[in-house]
Amino acid sequence: MSSFLSMKMQTYIIQLILLIGLTACDETQLNNPYLDNEGGLSVLYQSFSERPKHLNPAIAYSENEYAFIAQIYEPPFQYHYLKRPYQLTPLTASKMPEINYLNKQGEKIGQGAKDSDIAYTDYLIDIQPTIKFQPHPALAKNSQGQYTYHSLTPSQIQSLNTLADFKDTGTRELIAEDYVYQIKRLANPKLQSPIAEIMKNYIVGFDDFSKQSNDQVSADLKDIPMSGVTAINRYQYRIRIKGKYPQFIFWLAMPFFSPMPWEADAFYEQPGLSDKNITLDWYPIGTGPYLLAENNPNRRMILLKNPSFHDERYPSEGESDDKKNGLLVDAGKKLPFIDKVVFMLEKETIPYWTKFLQGYYDASGIASDSFDQAIQFTGNGGVDLTDSMKEKGIKLQTSIETSIFYMGFNMMDATVGGDSESARKLRQAIAIAVDYEEYISIFRNGRGIIAQGVIPPGIYGYAEGDKGINHYTYNWIHDREQRKEISEARQLMAEAGYLNGIDPKTNEALILYFDTTSVSIDDRPSMNWYRKQFEKLGIKLVIRATDYNRFQEKMRTGNEQIFIWGWNADYPDPENLFFLLYGPNSKVKNGGENAVNYHNIEFDHLFEQMRNMDNNEQRYQLIQQLQEIVRHDAPWVFGFHPKNFSLFHSWYENQKPNLMANNRLKYTRINTVARAEKRQQWNQPLFWPLWLSLIFFLLLLAPAFKAYRRRAKETVQ
Repeated sequence: MSSFLSMKMQTYIIQLILLIGLTACDETQLNNPYLDNEGGLSVLYQSFSERPKHLNPAIAYSENEYAFIAQIYEPPFQYHYLKRPYQLTPLTASKMPEINYLNKQGEKIGQGAKDSDIAYTDYLIDIQPTIKFQPHPALAKNSQGQYTYHSLTPSQIQSLNTLADFKDTGTRELIAEDYVYQIKRLANPKLQSPIAEIMKNYIVGFDDFSKQSNDQVSADLKDIPMSGVTAINRYQYRIRIKGKYPQFIFWLAMPFFSPMPWEADAFYEQPGLSDKNITLDWYPIGTGPYLLAENNPNRRMILLKNPSFHDERYPSEGESDDKKNGLLVDAGKKLPFIDKVVFMLEKETIPYWTKFLQGYYDASGIASDSFDQAIQFTGNGGVDLTDSMKEKGIKLQTSIETSIFYMGFNMMDATVGGDSESARKLRQAIAIAVDYEEYISIFRNGRGIIAQGVIPPGIYGYAEGDKGINHYTYNWIHDREQRKEISEARQLMAEAGYLNGIDPKTNEALILYFDTTSVSIDDRPSMNWYRKQFEKLGIKLVIRATDYNRFQEKMRTGNEQIFIWGWNADYPDPENLFFLLYGPNSKVKNGGENAVNYHNIEFDHLFEQMRNMDNNEQRYQLIQQLQEIVRHDAPWVFGFHPKNFSLFHSWYENQKPNLMANNRLKYTRINTVARAEKRQQWNQPLFWPLWLSLIFFLLLLAPAFKAYRRRAKETVQ
């Protein structure tokens, strides 16, 4: 028995020494989360926190979905990566569209025609030849020219599990009909595109096509004509819209208007494929710089460079400082620069942040619990990186998002709604009392600026300084805005009939109801903060927290009273923000995006004048009038425009904030050599604890070994 123990101890010691020795010889990072050998490819590492629900461009409309599909699909136009203000430029189109105005008889009229004389607008779009779709089984053909996988048998489908199980792929040239077909898909009721209701108000024949195609298989849509959308020839198509709507061209830069080959629907709609999750929502097909090579949303998603990608080049011009900032080093070079993009699932912020600091993610946002580690405030109120971030060479970029978060009042509510002077003063008083400067400081680490109206910075019509502030809530003192004193809000309460916050109907504190989906323990501090804001006016705020579905139902039926809402501009035009307050867009009456159900005849009239105008002095003045009406009526408590803080490692190149473009990955360059060196430097394995453990183990083992030797001698004697 003692001999067996001795052999076992010796074996253990030898194994431990070998393990430490082998580990010491390995110079790689032992904590590297990526097991795959990338084979010298240029790889970008990013993360995602929840799986994209839709990758079908007719349906997808959320930020986490656009992070993927904007790299895969290509509408005819895109936003220039470097130029500001935001400017559209051709993507697959060979030039900007030819725009023609027509009268009621369909006759072309001059560019200087009155808006009232314009019955239709034609957008004539030319696309580049030789652009091809990514390799895909839907486009594979056999030697006879027949589609290989369009008539799969049940037994063939039974053997399939993923798109990779299809042996053959094919490609073909992008043609104008592919853009026409996608617009027909937007109108197909079966797909329930989120922009179908908007487009039927503009695209000629869209609504009629929707009714006609209700019972059609998607692939058959190509054979049904839509009067307002026509392919003129192989590389040219026309979209006819009602009246004049200059903002329509912005829609043509969104994934909704990307091309779709009819073969994709014919392939994916085969019975049995959806049971295997082989659908367009899971495996997209586009002409963009990347294709989705792996879709495993419980672990990772991988984009690979599209081998069929057309010849697109990095911009050769931009703003005045772009050259100085190194943003034109790659001018004229072929895109994309990254071969592979790896998105890893990260649900928790702390592991994600740790991996970023180790160099295993190339860029990062900043969570609240990591903010102090990354950011410090300077004496003049500015922000800078902490010394530890600077030592790593990390770069900080900030930008004001083209978004607004606001507190909304249901204008159909008997207490806070309506256009009576009493209700209006009540809303104005609350707007003064709710101190969003404090909210930004406490809950957002200073990441935001106060909203003084509907329009965020960067959108045409935004005004700065004294002319741009909300004079019902702020005073302009010493060249800056200053929130009005709470005493002025209490005076408004008295004038509204609520002296000291007392409701004359009950002779008790006025009770208002705050509807929210914030139901977790983490949300309690912010909910308590809102209660305290209303307490300044003597108002008792009752929090009514529900799940998301119940909250949405309240919004649809008008059973909410006060709530928090937000909007991110789809395109850089004030029409896309003011329409949130346009009467006919009422959520309760018409299912629109006017969540507060605001209705003001003067506002609606001015909005209708402003919405379709070209940017000029007259339009600018109309925008200011619209701002003033909303400030006076106060259907919103203007909250804040978020400020985005992004961190990038030193090896991340060609990074410039672009709040409109979603297809930014193709411009990114990674210095893989510099990244490898930094990773090696920051993740050196520490072997001394292992050696110390071995020595400690040997010291503990020594008495036992001596005892064994002594007993062995005694046995021999």
